[in-house]
Amino acid sequence: MAVGLHSPSRLPPVAGVRIGIAEAGIKYSERPDLVVFELATGAQCAAVFTRNRFCAAPVLLARQHLQQGAPRYLVINSGNANAGTGEAGLRDASEVCATLAGLGGCSTEAVLPFSTGVIGEPLPVARVCKALPGILKGLDADAWLHAAHAIMTTDTVAKGAFREIPGAASNAHLVGIAKGSGMIRPDMATLLVFMATDLAVAPDVLQQALQAAVSGSFHRITVDGDTSTNDACVVVATGASGEPVISSTDDPRYPVLQRVLDEVCLELSQAVVRDAEGVTKFIAIEVCEGATEQECLDTAFTIAHSPLVKSAFFASDPNWGRILAAVGRAPLPDLAIEKIRIHLGEVCIVEEGGRARDYREELGQAVMDKPEISIRIALGRGTSKATVWTSDLSYDYVRINAEYRT
Repeated sequence: MAVGLHSPSRLPPVAGVRIGIAEAGIKYSERPDLVVFELATGAQCAAVFTRNRFCAAPVLLARQHLQQGAPRYLVINSGNANAGTGEAGLRDASEVCATLAGLGGCSTEAVLPFSTGVIGEPLPVARVCKALPGILKGLDADAWLHAAHAIMTTDTVAKGAFREIPGAASNAHLVGIAKGSGMIRPDMATLLVFMATDLAVAPDVLQQALQAAVSGSFHRITVDGDTSTNDACVVVATGASGEPVISSTDDPRYPVLQRVLDEVCLELSQAVVRDAEGVTKFIAIEVCEGATEQECLDTAFTIAHSPLVKSAFFASDPNWGRILAAVGRAPLPDLAIEKIRIHLGEVCIVEEGGRARDYREELGQAVMDKPEISIRIALGRGTSKATVWTSDLSYDYVRINAEYRT
């Protein structure tokens, strides 16, 4: 059950984007599992992809196609990752792109493929290609929420967010959807994220804005420490608003675009953690007074990846020694433990190298009983800070992943 998260009731259309959805029967019957985004001619696209060395065939192909020009279509399937499939997987992804390109009247390179689901299984290309003509006939600008449902795998809630862009004369806005619940330790983004705005943005500026937004959001979440083979995060600028192109970061509209993109990415990334597999707790780990931001992140992720810490949170057990031990093994040189202060919510649990003088078990228990919890660690080494968001480790996480292929 997702923590503090509900599916949006509606996501507004973005001028210059139409969406089609189908039940292709890729893994399950009678559920949508195939999505096509049709982009207006001239739309620009930026993307970041997984750093996993066994990256999926669609990741390899999408990265290659994006380097060759602006895309006309995005095609996404759930239920099958087309990862760990070698040359056959590349041929399958290429066939899907070529089929859609033929139907849509564009080059194969103008199609970007994306997949999510079980690794190591061949993509049922015939089913995917058979569904594409019907999808193109049913393209609809107002189908973002349907697409959010269609890209789900173990997600329990469809994830979407949108913002109006202040100051845009044409009431421009940014809309995004995401999927992801497990295998989440992004080295770039979550499993799949698709965003679009009707502003016109130069491709290099759009790429810079996306990378900055991802750095403060999708780079800061973890569920289980596993980086997927299929991670991709895409943003499209259609230019359909009719406003002049944002061609430089010196444009006075750029900071507004960056802020809105940051907000949508942060909301979507936190939604992924709130809907983590088997989640019962949403946990923010704030590390401050670090010598560098990186050592703050190293400390936060050491805590977030500790099975002992995560299990204690599932049990609502204020076993503060597990947090202390995780901080102590973080890869920080010359750590002075007497300077470290650790808070559980507003309750100080560690100071001067040991248990805080005023700490009482019932105070810690009151914090641990909540569904949303913060841990704050002051390292006493400098002025840098960073926050990471994570979840607990529950029985259901083990069950979901033990039964994933059954």
